[in-house]
Amino acid sequence: MEERSKQVAVELKTAIEDNGQKEYNTIRETGRLYQQANMDVLTYTETAEDGSQISNMITIHTDKVSVKRTGTVQMHQTFREQKLSENVFQHPHGKIHMETFTDAINYQMLTEQQSGVLAIDYTVSLNGQEERAHQLTLTIRPKEDSQ
Repeated sequence: MEERSKQVAVELKTAIEDNGQKEYNTIRETGRLYQQANMDVLTYTETAEDGSQISNMITIHTDKVSVKRTGTVQMHQTFREQKLSENVFQHPHGKIHMETFTDAINYQMLTEQQSGVLAIDYTVSLNGQEERAHQLTLTIRPKEDSQ
C-alpha cells in the first residue's frame, strides 16, 4: 500500500449556533497528512488555553470521518452522513455524553493544485440537552517540509 506523508498547515474553524447566538472558534496548527489509496489521515497537536497538549487524529474515508483526541481532553467521534453517533467527551472537569447527527460531509482532497477542505454539518446534544447546530470546516494547505 503506497502512503504519502507531508507536513501541512491546518486551520480548523467551528461555528456553533445556540438559540440564534453563534459562537466561532479557529485553531491553526502544523500537522502531518498521510494520503493512502482509500483514506487520508491528518495528525496534529493543539495547545489548549491552559498550555496543555491535545493530540488530534482525523481519519477521512469515503463514507465516514473519525476524530480522535487524546491528552487533556479525550474523545472519539465518528461522523456518517444521515446517521446518529454517540461518544463520551472527557475533560478535566468531568465527562459529557454526546449524541451527534451528521447532516452532510463534503471533502475535497489536498492536491498539488488546491488546498484540501473537509466540511461537516451536524447537530450535537450534550447530556440530553437541546441540540445545537455545528459547522466544522477543516482546511489543509501544503507546508514546506522542514525535515
